[in-house]
Amino acid sequence: MGIKKMNKYIKIILSILAVLFGLFLIVFGGYDDSPGAQGLGLILVITTVIIVIRSRKKNNNPL
Repeated sequence: MGIKKMNKYIKIILSILAVLFGLFLIVFGGYDDSPGAQGLGLILVITTVIIVIRSRKKNNNPL
């Protein structure tokens, strides 16, 4: 497996983990009645999605 393929998989895994952590913050913030945690989770999810979309447009291929 080449370096480029490994970097591709690392980017995919990190993106998925960032979105999952953001969703965890949203759920945990709702459970704990903490709007700050919910806001940070939402910002994390939105930022990750924007970065993934920009990188796909820049490279003209999926992650």
